[in-house]
Amino acid sequence: MVCLGNICRSPMAQGILEDKIKKYKLKNWEVDSAGTSGWHDGEAPDNRAIKAAKGHGIDISQQVSRKLSKKDFDYYDLILAMDSSNYTEIKRLCPSNESCDKVHLMLNYLHPNSNMAVPDPYYDGKFDEVFKLLDNGIESFIKQTLQKSQSN
Repeated sequence: MVCLGNICRSPMAQGILEDKIKKYKLKNWEVDSAGTSGWHDGEAPDNRAIKAAKGHGIDISQQVSRKLSKKDFDYYDLILAMDSSNYTEIKRLCPSNESCDKVHLMLNYLHPNSNMAVPDPYYDGKFDEVFKLLDNGIESFIKQTLQKSQSN
């Protein structure tokens, strides 16, 4: 899960997916989050993101912001961007065509081919709305991923 600063959207997305991994007992699933900027390296998520997640029974307070690294392209099977500017930046960092194929926009799982952005709540404070949007997008992502794996 990747956004710009790794203190709002991607930490909430990580927390939501971690919660759903437990809920659905998804073996061998692992999630992390990062930012394309590195501006907040070493910081906890924004307090408003922590509060929004906590309101849905998810604790993201122990997460630590970090910048996306080239190693992430080797380690992870999928890299989900929160918006088109981060998508473009992630693609620019791709070490190979194969690793670029791993990069997708998060909300395309909810609204296929729409290239919709997960709005950044940092400035407008709409953390609950963004949480719900991410929750729906991640639920759709899981369902599509499980359907695809069952048909293979």
